Amino acid sequence: MMEDAAAYDLAREAQRAWLCMGAPLQLIWRSENIVFGTILPSGTKAALRLHRPGYQDAPAIAAELAWSARLCDAGVAVAEPLPAANGAWVAMVDGLVVSCLRWIEGRPLGEAVAPLENSAVLARAGDFGALIADLHNATDAGACPEAFPRAGWDTEALLGETPRLGRFWEAPTLSAEESAILRAARDKALALLPRATDFGPIHADTLRSNVMMTRGGLRLIDFDDSGPGWRLYDLASALVQSWGDPLLTEHARRLVAGYRRRRDLPADQLALLPLFLAVRAFVSAGWVVTRAPEDRRRQRAYAYRAVALARMLLADDSPWGEIG
Repeated sequence: MMEDAAAYDLAREAQRAWLCMGAPLQLIWRSENIVFGTILPSGTKAALRLHRPGYQDAPAIAAELAWSARLCDAGVAVAEPLPAANGAWVAMVDGLVVSCLRWIEGRPLGEAVAPLENSAVLARAGDFGALIADLHNATDAGACPEAFPRAGWDTEALLGETPRLGRFWEAPTLSAEESAILRAARDKALALLPRATDFGPIHADTLRSNVMMTRGGLRLIDFDDSGPGWRLYDLASALVQSWGDPLLTEHARRLVAGYRRRRDLPADQLALLPLFLAVRAFVSAGWVVTRAPEDRRRQRAYAYRAVALARMLLADDSPWGEIG
């Protein structure tokens, strides 16, 4: 992991591309990317991002930002990219891709493990469903650039022999029986996925932490995982952290109702949402193994959820009651 001092050195060098050398620089966030707050010559507060190496390359990140800019132009509430002084969406500093976004004043919609009762996650679920629909609608209307070199979330990426985020059925905290259940559920999911019909560019990581509550409403951030995929995956990702909560059915009902206010979601497609919830849980169970290799408790929590949803899928059951 990069030390803070080295990150500051890279961020100072990156400021040159946005002509804000010497402007205040504050380390704000360290996760997949390293994010600094700074001030552009115009006085605009900005988030300067050092992108993690080895995940998305410069053309893929530039395509993501071009898409985000067009979404903003279409009135969709997503993070607004700010081009460098030369007009490019990204700059390179010592081999790292750097980008800049307009600062968002607000706070995340919620925390991963927080209960739904009396939460903004539940209260704003309809608004978030509508925002996801706006994203899909504007994208289909031409907001996505024709050249979109992003890794996708198709069948192979989600459930193939080498899934993009790891072979979840081999997670180290699984018992032999649980691994067998996940393999069986994977086979069933592979058979069911072709029934989904709405496929196109998606955010792919619509978790609570990636939705900011601002004075002007909700705003979606962090398009690192974006790429072509099934639109139901965005809805499932918005619900997966609510699995096991007694108000999950109400959360799903409000999210879907908000989505349907802006975009068609036929009954036969809505019926596939439990499938995509399971798939999202499977993908996350693979992801956490590489992201938290020493945290067995966290790995086990993700594995437990994946197995529970695998059992549900195999039983033709649903994690919620009537939602639409």
